[in-house]
Amino acid sequence: MTERNDLADAFLQTTNWANCTRVDLAGDASNRRYERVFAAGSKLPAVLMDAPPDKGEDVATFVRITNHLRDLGFSAPEILAEDIEHGFLLIEDLGDDLYARVLTREPNLEAPLYEAATEVLVDLHSATMPELETMSPSVMAEMDEIAFTHYYGGIVETQDTTLATQFVDQFQDILHRTVKGDHVLAQRDYHAENLLWLPKRKGVARVGLLDYQAAFAGHRAYDLVSLLQDARRDVPADIELKMIDHYIAKTDVDDTEFRTAYAVLGVQRNLRILGVFARLSLDYGKPQYIDLIPRVWAHVNRGLDHLALAPVADIIRNNMPPPTPENLDKLRP
Repeated sequence: MTERNDLADAFLQTTNWANCTRVDLAGDASNRRYERVFAAGSKLPAVLMDAPPDKGEDVATFVRITNHLRDLGFSAPEILAEDIEHGFLLIEDLGDDLYARVLTREPNLEAPLYEAATEVLVDLHSATMPELETMSPSVMAEMDEIAFTHYYGGIVETQDTTLATQFVDQFQDILHRTVKGDHVLAQRDYHAENLLWLPKRKGVARVGLLDYQAAFAGHRAYDLVSLLQDARRDVPADIELKMIDHYIAKTDVDDTEFRTAYAVLGVQRNLRILGVFARLSLDYGKPQYIDLIPRVWAHVNRGLDHLALAPVADIIRNNMPPPTPENLDKLRP
């Protein structure tokens, strides 16, 4: 028995799920673990979140944002019990119908599911926002350095700090010019593996929300990019265009400014993902993420076609190695 397991048992003994049966659930790219727990004599399970504080996890933020979302009528999981000090939460089990699974079974639901997810953003962005750290243009540009240190560096097997600095300096200027306006709550990882379909609920509550503890105050296009430029599944081009149109029509944002910010944030987010996936493989022994890189690379290249990104397009296209099979093999542990 590990120390974390002993702590989890001690926590569960203080809840209605004492002496429960525990079953592992699929985790994510973080240090968090999840288990489905079944109380004796009950068919209603709950989910145990194990988020070690010594590995940088913070369940207090999850609880705070969860309560905010639930107060607004969104389907974030109810907090059933908590041990903030040791990083354990017992939360409502919203089921197994992740968007990604539902769409595999019922591809005809693609348009309505993505419209429902877009409607969540429309409503969320019109609501009050809790106190959150603001994601500034300088921070966003610096976050892309990982594409050079781990993706580029892992393939080329050398570090080019001059190239990374050149990109960050120019990209920061682009972000300052294009990603502006009022801030909203950006959930950060708003995509088909973190959304659940709850069709028995009404309105925006039909979309179950997960994995928002890294939320920040940012541009309203960020989560739409996360949703529609998914690293894990191909979102049809017509769905992406329709959802952008739908969001703009529903929110009355400036059409040109929003689409420009969307393109710029798409490149920012996907460059960072290239580096994160390379790091997960090289440093943490998780090579399964390497197979997702070609899709992310395609998002980056498509975004670089936007005129606003012309100052950095050649830096990426002339220097960043493409994800050929040979190059991807260099990123495997």
